[in-house]
Amino acid sequence: MDRELLEKLAARRRFGMRPGLETIRTLLADLGNPQNRLRCVHIAGTNGKGAVAAMIDSCLRAAGYSCARYTSPHLLRLNERFSIDGRPASDAALSEAAAAVFPAVEKLERRGVDVTFFECLTAVAFVLFRNIAAHSARPCVTVLETGLGGRMDATNVIEGTLASVITRIGLDHCAWLGGTHAAIAREKAGIIKPGRPVVCGATPPGAFAVIESAARAAGSRLFSAPQTNPVRTLDSSPLGQTVQVFYRNAQTTPVRLPLAGPFQAENACTAAAALEVLSAEGFDIPPEALAAGLERTVWPGRFQRVREHPCTMVDGAHNPDGCAALRKAVEECALPQPVCTVAGFCADKDVASDLHELAAFSKSGFAAPVANPRTMPARETAALMLKAGFAEAQAFGSLREAIGAATEAARSAGGSVVVCGSLFLAGEALEIFGALPRRDGPAEPNEALRPA
Repeated sequence: MDRELLEKLAARRRFGMRPGLETIRTLLADLGNPQNRLRCVHIAGTNGKGAVAAMIDSCLRAAGYSCARYTSPHLLRLNERFSIDGRPASDAALSEAAAAVFPAVEKLERRGVDVTFFECLTAVAFVLFRNIAAHSARPCVTVLETGLGGRMDATNVIEGTLASVITRIGLDHCAWLGGTHAAIAREKAGIIKPGRPVVCGATPPGAFAVIESAARAAGSRLFSAPQTNPVRTLDSSPLGQTVQVFYRNAQTTPVRLPLAGPFQAENACTAAAALEVLSAEGFDIPPEALAAGLERTVWPGRFQRVREHPCTMVDGAHNPDGCAALRKAVEECALPQPVCTVAGFCADKDVASDLHELAAFSKSGFAAPVANPRTMPARETAALMLKAGFAEAQAFGSLREAIGAATEAARSAGGSVVVCGSLFLAGEALEIFGALPRRDGPAEPNEALRPA
């Protein structure tokens, strides 16, 4: 993407996060409301929403549809947030859309209205996807992941909702969304549109009751994915798992899902339920397309094996529910013991609770900083590791150094390595291991641009 436009975007990080729809609506109106030209699957949730988006995208393309996908954050390049038919948007297409958006942004700012980083990106996504849909030879579906919450998230201005999807609810961003599952579910349920179907993944009972009530109030039919589209795991390993999905009144043939961990089987269940709803809405998505799409899903940095000896997994878990899911994945896949954990966190996370989950499967901690302005210093992470139950913890000045020390310890003990704590950290780890999908261009950190 054009460097000047990247700098303009990065500068808007100073406005922080600001839930609310007034600014994005004003901005989009000045751009001709591009979001109203899109047919969208809208996804909210605490954990799993990005993976569900990737699975739905892959299955739609396997069924012959064109698909645009907007997710966040990116691991290394901004382009990753804007997927066009399975590939990150090109620099040229992204720059063209951003160049159309920024005059409207600057017009607002001359009136004293600050436009946040995420609001800018969302407007760019809508302009980009409108352009793609207008020139696509095939029917085009847009898959949108919310950034924060749902009700007041910048993506929640769309009108052409095909289906709303809510993945597992957990405790994260509590200062913004509330400190209980029910309160957070209320915010996520804000994406439900009157009369449009709603799919809910596995989630705590209190959260489900809130979503059920919101769907009833909107006159929307609610589908509980674990009930309508259960998934059976046949085998599991660090390289993925074989599953059978109940879809359109029958079990699929065994599907090799290239994503490891029981939480990914849960995400496949949610994706299948959403695709079945789309089928009922007139989309032709046969079981063969579901199977092919799941088998081709690419979603890096989520319990991904990046080295065989010692077995090394990279996962973006960064909240207590995500770390609990990581613990279950380590247990189900029977990672070689002892597990050496490399972890780094943003300081605004519930790090003590995260580390309590990690200490259940690991006693050797290797703390690293995150390449993000919000990082917790490694020495603080190491101190919290010891309080959480790790037998030993060391602090390192870089992720590369922490990985090197953990690898040496795991190799000598016949164990394994897990790198986790932040999606930003996961992206850096994947680059260190050369385990990212092919990309065009240099890395662009999420919240700060390094000097060229």
